[in-house]
Amino acid sequence: MATKKASVGVTPLHDRVIVKPAAAEEKTAGGIIIPDTAKEKPQRGVVVAAGPGKKDEPVTVKTGDTVLYGKYAGTEITIEGQDLLIMRESDILAIV
Repeated sequence: MATKKASVGVTPLHDRVIVKPAAAEEKTAGGIIIPDTAKEKPQRGVVVAAGPGKKDEPVTVKTGDTVLYGKYAGTEITIEGQDLLIMRESDILAIV
């Protein structure tokens, strides 16, 4: 499976995926504003780039997929001013 270079200008290797995390919630359902120090790390994001996969295991997610991942999954990186996460495909729990 050939992978195009993503809009971020970086192509992940093997089974790595680059995800742009969703924005943290600013308010609760009841309308209470959440301060920055109390916001939880988002566990949902959009795939912006995916590697080709391992030899016998192609990557199943594709650019544009909205995914759920573990709370502490991935490594935070900054590319062209964007805060992104790079993680293994196995850290992704589901495609939404």
